[in-house]
Order: sequence, then C-alpha cells, then structure tokens
Amino acid sequence: MKFNEYEYERIDMKDFEEKFNLLLKEFEEAEDQKTQDDLIVKINDLRSAFESMEQIAYIRHTIDTKDPIYEEEQNFFDQNRPSYDGLISKYYQGLIASKFKEGLKEKLGEQLFSIAALTIKTFSPEIIEDLKSENKLMSEYTKILSSAKINYQGAYRTLPQLRPFQMSTDREVRKGANEEKYKFFEEHEEKLDKIYDKLVKVRTMIAKKLGYENYVPLGYARMLRTDYDAKMVKKFRTGVKEHIVPFATELREKQRERLHLKELMYYDEDLIFPDGNAKPKGDEKTILENGKKMYEALSQNTKVFFEYLLNNELMDLLSKEGKSPGGYCTYIPKYKAPFIFSNFNGTGDDIDVLTHEAGHAFQVYESRGYEILEYNFPTLEACEIHSMSMEFFTYPWMNLFFEEDDKYRFGHLNEALLFIPYGVLVDEFQHYVYENPDDSPEERKKVWRQIEKAYLPYREYDGNMYLENGGYWHQQGHIFKNPFYYIDYTLAAVCAFQFFEKSRENWDEAWGDYLNLCKAGGSKSFLNLVKLAKLESPFEDGCIKRVVEKIEKYIASIEDNK
Repeated sequence: MKFNEYEYERIDMKDFEEKFNLLLKEFEEAEDQKTQDDLIVKINDLRSAFESMEQIAYIRHTIDTKDPIYEEEQNFFDQNRPSYDGLISKYYQGLIASKFKEGLKEKLGEQLFSIAALTIKTFSPEIIEDLKSENKLMSEYTKILSSAKINYQGAYRTLPQLRPFQMSTDREVRKGANEEKYKFFEEHEEKLDKIYDKLVKVRTMIAKKLGYENYVPLGYARMLRTDYDAKMVKKFRTGVKEHIVPFATELREKQRERLHLKELMYYDEDLIFPDGNAKPKGDEKTILENGKKMYEALSQNTKVFFEYLLNNELMDLLSKEGKSPGGYCTYIPKYKAPFIFSNFNGTGDDIDVLTHEAGHAFQVYESRGYEILEYNFPTLEACEIHSMSMEFFTYPWMNLFFEEDDKYRFGHLNEALLFIPYGVLVDEFQHYVYENPDDSPEERKKVWRQIEKAYLPYREYDGNMYLENGGYWHQQGHIFKNPFYYIDYTLAAVCAFQFFEKSRENWDEAWGDYLNLCKAGGSKSFLNLVKLAKLESPFEDGCIKRVVEKIEKYIASIEDNK
C-alpha cells in the first residue's frame, strides 16, 4: 500500500481513553501472567492506532504546512498528546507494580521496565495543560521557519532552497545568500526569542511540579538515558575540547589555504573546494535510481528494504514552498512502515540526507518485528549510530552519485569531524539555559557566543551583528523542539567513526556487527547496544583520542589540494 493510500481518521479521544482504561483495569486485576501478556498485546494495538494516526498527520502537515486540514490535525495532537502520555504513564505504573513483573521481564526484556521507570518520573496529571502549551509553542516555531520566502536572485526561496547559493564558488553570492538568510532570522528574532523564553519557562515549571530542581534531570529522563548522566556528558565535552577542537581548527586552516583566502569567514565554511563542492548527478529520479543500485549492491537486506520504500512511496524528498525545513525519518506502526522526509536542493546534502535517513529507516525496518512499540526505535543517541554509520557504509558507491566521488568523500568526512564541536556547543548551551532559566534572551545569546568561541575558535562573522550577538542558534530546531537531543549526534559520531575504521579493515565483520545492531532495535540501552555492536563506549577514557587519531591519520594521507 502506498503512503497516499494510508487512511487517516482522527482518534476519538473519549472512546480511546475508555478502551485504554478498561484494558488497564483488566491488566491490574489479572490473576496470571498469560492474561497480562495478552492484554499487553491489546494495549499495544490501541497505542499503535493512536501513534499511526499521529505520524500520518505529522508527515502530511510537514509536507505542506499551509494545508488547513492537516494543520488542524496537528493542533489536535498538540492538544491531546499530553492525555495520551498520561495513559502511557498509567500503563507503565501497572507494569512496574505487576505481581508477575519478573516473568514479564524475562519475556519482554529489562529495557521496557527501565523505560517505564524513567517515563513515570516525567509525567503527572498536573502538567497536562503545560504540555499542551509546550506543544503549541513548538508548532509555532516550525511554522515560522516553514514560512520563509526569501527573495534572492530573482526568485522567492525557502531556507533549504537557499543552500546551493551558500555553497557557491562566487564569494559575493555566498555572502549575499547568507546575509539574506540571517536577515530573515533577524526579522523574526523577537518572536523566536519569545517562543524560546516561554518554552524554557514552561519546561522549568513542569520540572518543578514533578519535583526536580530544574529541567536538566527531567530532560535526561525524557530522553530515556538509563546508563549515563550529565557528569559523564560533561566529561565527554571536555574530551572533545581537548582532542577534537584543535584538529577541527587545523582543518579550517587547511580549508582557508585551499580556498586561497586571507581569512575564512562564516559564509566560506560550506565551500570545501575552490572549484566547488561535489555536486550530485541528475535529479531526484536519478538519485533514487542510483540509490536503488547502491542498496542492491550493499546487501540483500538493504536491497529488500529500499525496494519496499520505493514501491510504497515512503519518501518525500524535494524542497517546496510551505514544506517544513530539515529531514527526518519516522515510523508508522500500523503499517510497519518507515517514512523518509527531506528537502533536496541539488547539493551534496541530498546524498547525505538520503543515506542518513535511510540508516534510520533501515534500522526500524529490520526491527519492525518487535511487538513492543518501545523496541521499534532505540533511544536517540543509539538511533544516530545507524544513520551516521550508513553514511560511511555507502562510501564505495558514491561514484553512482558524483563525477568527483573522492571529493565528496573527503568533504563528507571533514564535515562529520567538524560537526562534533558544534554538536557539543549546542549541548553545553542547553545545560546553561536550563540551569539559568531566568536569564533574558539577550543574556542567553551572549552566553551562546562565549561558548561558541570556545568550541569554534576559528569562526568569524565579518561584521554580521545578528550573528556576532549570538543569534546563530535560532535556526537549530532541536534547541526549541527536542531539548538535550544533540549530544546524541556527537556520541553516535564517535561510534560511527569506529564502524568506518572497521569497514576499512574487515568489511564483512563491520557490516555484520552493524546489522546485528539494527536488528536489536531498542531492546537494549545505549551502552549495551554499543557493546553488542562491538564498539568502544564514547565515555571510555581515551576513546575520543584513539578514534580521532585514526581519522586524523586518514585525512592527512589525502592530498586535498589536488
């Protein structure tokens, strides 16, 4: 069945809550484990119906944020998701309190109970109205970014459509495109600051109502982090500062030399080579045809998976007016179907997003056999291992997409490394914000700029005062919509680099470990999944140093000036 044939029907919340509560009552009163096993299946069927309608509405809304029907449906879920979360919390309480808990653990796995224990700490009926406010504010943010129509070089363009100009070999074009982009953000600066300030305040209020000192521990609980804490993350950030920031600064200096510039400005950073970045051949249709060839050659599993996506039209890839920026992969449990959303714009980003989101989609396709919904996707830092590693596993087939595939690989590897200090900067900023929730928007932006200088010491804004005053982060949707979801990319990158090295040493063994990781889905915690994949934990002493030294050596072996 193709995605456009998927039926959407708004959930009748009154009926849904009655059915859910009835099943919960039966679960609590069950006299044996077999009865509870059967009821868990029924509860998950009911959850699958809700979450499938929610995802279909979200996908169709983000494809066209101007469609009034799905805008209304998104509003419906913004208002009703908190009540649904309340039911899930009650279900988890029932699991934890079950007389047959040990037997259920043996059958369903320890991870479900770890998730349940943490999730219970993130909800109480007292916060339902606050959760509705939080959802509404996040949707307001998405709508502002989706509304961008930037008049540049004779046409109105969305934010993703402006990106090719930001990579132009003509420095004035690069500079002009960036200045127009940030003019849009500057025009909306006050609105964005207000939305974020309200989000910080409402999240802090939720945390205090739930008995937390501030939002930080609640944020970690919401992210379902069971085997690491803020202290371990802080130590990881220090490791990045010590071992990656100096190397990243060297890479930017080499880039400045390659581009023959006196100074590397912020608007130069996206251009890797003076004659232009590697550009994909052909249009969306060509990219998908070559994607099919690539996944056929990669493995039998990826062949079957990618044909499934194509045959069922489970991708929406082109940038267009009214479409939400960015890219994502989600999952529709009723149909056991992944869905990939992106904004192709004719640059190498199109291949990045295709391989990255396909990594997520491949994982959930491989683990879709789990009837426990919690196990379809793992926690987010583990999710990003699948996506980032897939980017590396597809390296041998980049000649299908690029005339200059060596150029693409070199640029991609550089960007993957350069991303880590930025990802850590976002995380440190968020810790500061939620530890100091009463700061003004101006104070926040000042702190952003201070932290930015520590992790990106090479960045020069060439007199752009909006950016010089700390406005860069307004474009980072995760900061608004997914607090503390960003360090995940950096932890995963350290793991993905290990897969890259392993694939160069023993391809079959590396792919086998990756496939095992994907099949495990979310059935284990992050560090247990890392162990399953035979990778070194990013938190281990010396791990960052060891991983980066190998990448540094590899990059040094490439004659980038050629």
